[in-house]
Amino acid sequence: MMEYIIIAVIILLAVTIIGFMFRKKHLAEIERLEQLKLQIQNKPILEELTKVKQLNMNGQTEEMFERWRNVWTEIMDVHIPKIDASLYDAEEAINRFRFNKASKLEQETEMKIDSVDQQMNSILVELEELIGSEEKNRSEIDLLQEKYRRARKNLLAHQQSYGAAGEPLERKLESFIPLFDEYEKLTAEGNYLKAREIVIGLSAEGEEAFLLVDDIPSLLADIQTKIPSYIAELRQGKSEMEENSYYLGHLELTLQLDEIEEELEVLKENIANLEMTQTKIAVEKIKDRIDSFYEMLEKEVEAKMYVDEHRVDTERHLEVVARDTKEMEEESRYVQHSYKISESEAAIPKSCMDKMEQLAKRFELLMTRLEEDQSAYSSLQEELVHIREDLSIVDSTQIDFMTSLKSLRIEENKAREKVALLKRKLQETDRLLHKANIPGIPEDMDVRLEEAEEHLFVTMQTLREVPLNIKLVHSYLEQAEQSIEDGHAKAVEMVENVLLIERIIQYGNRYRKSNLQLDAKLEEAEESFRQLRYTKALEEAATAVENFEPGSMKRIEVLVKEDAWNI
Repeated sequence: MMEYIIIAVIILLAVTIIGFMFRKKHLAEIERLEQLKLQIQNKPILEELTKVKQLNMNGQTEEMFERWRNVWTEIMDVHIPKIDASLYDAEEAINRFRFNKASKLEQETEMKIDSVDQQMNSILVELEELIGSEEKNRSEIDLLQEKYRRARKNLLAHQQSYGAAGEPLERKLESFIPLFDEYEKLTAEGNYLKAREIVIGLSAEGEEAFLLVDDIPSLLADIQTKIPSYIAELRQGKSEMEENSYYLGHLELTLQLDEIEEELEVLKENIANLEMTQTKIAVEKIKDRIDSFYEMLEKEVEAKMYVDEHRVDTERHLEVVARDTKEMEEESRYVQHSYKISESEAAIPKSCMDKMEQLAKRFELLMTRLEEDQSAYSSLQEELVHIREDLSIVDSTQIDFMTSLKSLRIEENKAREKVALLKRKLQETDRLLHKANIPGIPEDMDVRLEEAEEHLFVTMQTLREVPLNIKLVHSYLEQAEQSIEDGHAKAVEMVENVLLIERIIQYGNRYRKSNLQLDAKLEEAEESFRQLRYTKALEEAATAVENFEPGSMKRIEVLVKEDAWNI
């Protein structure tokens, strides 16, 4: 029995705890809804309505004010009390632990609060629009009226600057007056939103009209005065240049200026009809064309100066290069009797001669065109520039070729001098070997020297050939030089080795009687020496002495170096 009581008590306690937890949760929700209600009540509807009272309480404004006030009154007198009642009922249900009913009441209350909040926000937006419209209208209409007065003043004071556009522009400005009056009427009647529409329309039309007032005088000045003066100046400049032998037919300047004058008449009509957008673009394009005409005429003047300055010296340069090229061709034939050159090099004189003939014909044609006065100087300048460039290439080519021909004789002399030096070097090598008083010359050294002598002989034979192939001479000469230098170096090395062997054996002779092992080793070295195997003899003798007395080889090598210099 006691167990059932304990279980019942536990269940009761659990239910109580859960109940208090739900109660706490719902009370928190009631508090949240209460805060939302207070936020609605604190919205500045009354303050904004007070601002509206400062406006003209007529017409649209009065109607809107009454509607807003009625909605506000209904909210405060009807909807807020209902919300309070719903919150009270929900709180009572919570205290009685009727949580389902409390949840339903909370949901209904939140829906009422949201509905009221939307109505109040809508009123605030409309209030802001009305009050803001009045403030914007007042500032913007003052600015528009000021711009209008300034535009009318400019138009009246400078009527001549507007030409045929003055009358339609004045009518356009006069059309603003009824709109200004309509604005004042709507504002006086309190119809601020309709007045706002008038202001917006006036701003758009005013921006266009005031821009016309500012732009038309300068555009008309361009069309009626500046551009025609440029055209007249271009026509006069063209006439004067043609009298001074300038050919300008390729520019078609008269035709293009006539077209511009016709276009100017159309643009005048466009301005009279207040069609400005395309007119401004067209005027800028005409100005660009006028500038290009001046540049083209200036280019012709500069071209004439260039042709006058360079035609004489170009003719002289042609004569000089033609003479030099002919001399080059003759020199090339003469040189080819003595020296052999490549086919590409042999073709250079004829190629230069052909190019000079072409350049002479081009220059002659250029001079004919110049005398006939039927070619633009810019075209003549372009051709003269190309002739001068091609002439410089031919000149440079023939100079390089002549230099290469002259270098053949120089290269031949250098080769002969080199052969003489190598011949003496070979003789010195032979004397070195015989003067050294060595037992004999090894076979490989004889072969090496014979090979060097053969290379030198081939080089000398090549130098006797006619025509002389200097490139082949250089190739054989390089082989001969390498062979002779290697032979000389090997000979010097062999002589030094022989002297070193003799010194080592002389040094070891002092100890041979007392050291049989040293004596045996030196006997082997002497046998290799007699067989002309100098490298092996040196290795055997040096090993024997160094083993007997470490460090002795360094002293012997110093003495041998001194003897070698005296050979």
